[in-house]
Amino acid sequence: MEAVLHGLILAFGLILPLGVQNVFVFSQGAAQPSLLRALPAVLAAALCDTLLILLAVFGVSAVVLKFDGLRLALLLAGVLFLLYMGLSLWRAKPAAADGAEARPLAARRQILFALSVSLLNPHALLDTVGVIGTSALAYSGAAQLRFAAACVAVSWLWFAGLAAAGSALRRLRGADRVMTLFNKASALFIWGTAAYLLTGLIREASRRMGG
Repeated sequence: MEAVLHGLILAFGLILPLGVQNVFVFSQGAAQPSLLRALPAVLAAALCDTLLILLAVFGVSAVVLKFDGLRLALLLAGVLFLLYMGLSLWRAKPAAADGAEARPLAARRQILFALSVSLLNPHALLDTVGVIGTSALAYSGAAQLRFAAACVAVSWLWFAGLAAAGSALRRLRGADRVMTLFNKASALFIWGTAAYLLTGLIREASRRMGG
């Protein structure tokens, strides 16, 4: 039980703060005409998290991130994608109050976006490796498997809950105005994340050139 409780608390602490994954899954729950239609985003995000958690627990991703070139390429790809996603959210139009049809993402685009915000998100990768991967070292055998399973369970339940919350918001009166504000705020948050990552890249490049 110690490993399970540790995994539950740790995973919840990592996934709770507002992040690109959370914004995307919530927005799809709100944009889709039914909760079922947001299932591709939920499944893709949860499966990506499951993959990252398993890689972190069993140490594979820690080896990959030791290569500076790969890490820098990942950061640059993450910046470019965040800029694109922020622009998409800024331009997104919720369903109009008069019943005009919304334009939610198709299943394929939901999956591609979810894969990108999960696997091209340097913070998610580093948090998973640095926190979950390091914490998993305290366990071995069955206890380590229980720890990983608890982390995975939190991820699946959290993304399903986010999509459900977004779907519930869509049914409220004035939801179109709320979603417009949410999309704008999300875009600003995502652009801020991109700027932070870009600043880190520039700082690291300057240090290398100076060295």
